[in-house]
Amino acid sequence: MDLTPLLSWACIVFTVGMFSTGLTDLRKMRESKSADNIQFLPFLTTCLNNLGWLFYGILKMDHTIIVVNVIGALLQILYIVMYFRYTKQKQLVMLQTLAAAAVLICGWLYFTTFLTEGDARLHQLGLTCSVVTVSMYLSPLTDLVAIIRSGNVQVLSFPLTVATFFTSTAWVLYGLQLNDYYIMVPNTPGIFTSLIRFYLFWKFASTSQSLPSYKPLHI
Repeated sequence: MDLTPLLSWACIVFTVGMFSTGLTDLRKMRESKSADNIQFLPFLTTCLNNLGWLFYGILKMDHTIIVVNVIGALLQILYIVMYFRYTKQKQLVMLQTLAAAAVLICGWLYFTTFLTEGDARLHQLGLTCSVVTVSMYLSPLTDLVAIIRSGNVQVLSFPLTVATFFTSTAWVLYGLQLNDYYIMVPNTPGIFTSLIRFYLFWKFASTSQSLPSYKPLHI
């Protein structure tokens, strides 16, 4: 039985749902007219990651990867524009955005000018995107260590954790179905980090409820 169509739709639905969790931050920015306590770099790095995977999907002619990352990139651009509108650190945000654009342009020139053979370009691009994706999944580990020490899970987003778990699982199964390790391997850490977060919610949720509440930072 070919499960590829089912897994394709699962990847699209779960991933778009995960990207849409940023709408919560967007609503907070519009209501408060401020970008305080909201992190900018996750929007920027996710946008770069989306554009890299979009190029990979185009080279591979994979419509699932293309659709997901077109939607993801557009959402991240929306978040970036709205963040720039409400932030007080416009100069810093502009510099970070220009640096990201420079990285994107250099990457584009490298993969389109120096790598002309399709297979070599596809493999190197897949490897690059995989490394970036793994680093994004593993980057919150230092925050998780701090949460274990403090016993406070209020800085974690439970909906985002659920979305990440189902998204990562769907992509791992999709990559396994296509025998594409560049899809399967980088999404595996997302499953493990989500399971760690679920454990932290189970272990510290009752403790955190007794602590003073404050505006959460999504990790």
